[in-house]
Amino acid sequence: MIKTDILIIGAGPCGLFTVFEAGLLKLKCHLIDVLPQVGGQLSEIYPKKPIYDIPGFPSILAGDLVDNLMEQIKPFNPSFTLGEQASEIKKLNDGSFEVISNKGTKIHTKVIAIAGGLGSFEPRKPPIDGLLQFEDLGVDYMVKDPEKYRNKRLLIAGGGDSALDWTIELSDIADHITMIHRRNSFRGALDSVDKVMELSKAGKIDLITEAQAIGVKGKSHLEAIEIKTKENVYWLDVDHFIPLFGLSPKLGPIADWGLSITRSAIDVNTLDYSTNVDGIYAIGDINNYEGKLKLILCGFHEATLMVQSAFKRVYPDQKLSFKYTTVSGVNGFN
Repeated sequence: MIKTDILIIGAGPCGLFTVFEAGLLKLKCHLIDVLPQVGGQLSEIYPKKPIYDIPGFPSILAGDLVDNLMEQIKPFNPSFTLGEQASEIKKLNDGSFEVISNKGTKIHTKVIAIAGGLGSFEPRKPPIDGLLQFEDLGVDYMVKDPEKYRNKRLLIAGGGDSALDWTIELSDIADHITMIHRRNSFRGALDSVDKVMELSKAGKIDLITEAQAIGVKGKSHLEAIEIKTKENVYWLDVDHFIPLFGLSPKLGPIADWGLSITRSAIDVNTLDYSTNVDGIYAIGDINNYEGKLKLILCGFHEATLMVQSAFKRVYPDQKLSFKYTTVSGVNGFN
């Protein structure tokens, strides 16, 4: 049985920063995540993608942000259960919780902080017969390591930020990129759209709109994709097909924990980001309140306020005195 003060469900950026804020208050944290590594979507989906809205960093790669957060929380020695999903919860007579993972790991905690991002998520897959047999054999729904595509022929499908950004990023790595989109207009940032258009005009990529992939073929590895346009249907030889149509978020077992939920997000009180279940909080993209913005920096703010409330629950007889980290001897490292 693992024992902790705060169980953080989700080891993404908000979950990791919670460890820092909790550590300043001498609260011990354990994190559980269904993914096999820390970082959440930053590590799983776009580790090499730059992020521009983290204070103090004009630009930082998602993977580097995760590395920095891990370095920041190292003094507080958090423990982790990775590759497992928090599936069952029991509230005990003293108000604490026992959480059991899908693999039987038991965790006793006084506070639960749900920082699960969008929840468990699955990529939206195009309805193409035979596509599944080439998953990880030429068909990828996310880009984890750009070097995998060096000197390869790629077909990227999609019209949002991910498709645009990775087309730009991989244009100097791949041997050739064809980008297709079902419409003439794109949903992504205008600057990214302009860059893709410039790459197309310069002949660095082939951009085909009002087109979609309708077939796949290959032996032990993907070899070609069938493409349908307004004028034609033809086969395109490729090494990799990367359909980037976004993710379908699912709350998973959390949906059965008696929490108040609105549109697949957990309702919280913005005083401390507590839920309707005493002792359970929700921070980051997974929560819902009026004026909510799904930004990492907002999740950091929510984590900061949440641990103040968590302290009072863990140590009801102790007085909490807020101090700045710049005060000597109150930086959590002593």
